[in-house]
Amino acid sequence: MTMKFEKSEKDFLFMGKAIAEARKAQKRGEVPVGAIIVDGDKIIARGHNRPVAAHDPTAHAEIVALRRAARKLRNYRLNGLTLYVTIEPCPMCLGAIIQARIKRLVYGAADPKAGAVVSKLKFNLHQANHHPEIVSGVRSDECLKLLKNFFKEKRARSKKEKCPGS
Repeated sequence: MTMKFEKSEKDFLFMGKAIAEARKAQKRGEVPVGAIIVDGDKIIARGHNRPVAAHDPTAHAEIVALRRAARKLRNYRLNGLTLYVTIEPCPMCLGAIIQARIKRLVYGAADPKAGAVVSKLKFNLHQANHHPEIVSGVRSDECLKLLKNFFKEKRARSKKEKCPGS
């Protein structure tokens, strides 16, 4: 059971910053997912997907941002902070969010294939030792469009590489 909280104007603003991070990932050929961590009105850390470039399967946007925030604050507990991410976190990222004690998780689009909040790989959050407030669907259309366009372009490039004469 996941408690749903209301979206705020600030959520729309900060999701825009996460979307900007997703665009950075896209420019580098990574799946366009971006994340930021906020304390009140101040951005503490930013991250975008880097698994290909970093040769690291754990270099998801959320993990990158969590690591940067923890280093900056010199604490692995990120109590009271909000994490904004453009797509519903996977099980690994949701586990890290819980372990970091993030207060609020705000995400854009649902991830029907690998999401762990409400989608296919849904966690039983009420049994976790920490329960972040969850706000979903913030600027979801923009977040989803980034992902769809990325994979559409990737399929087109792949098809063109297989058929060099076309």
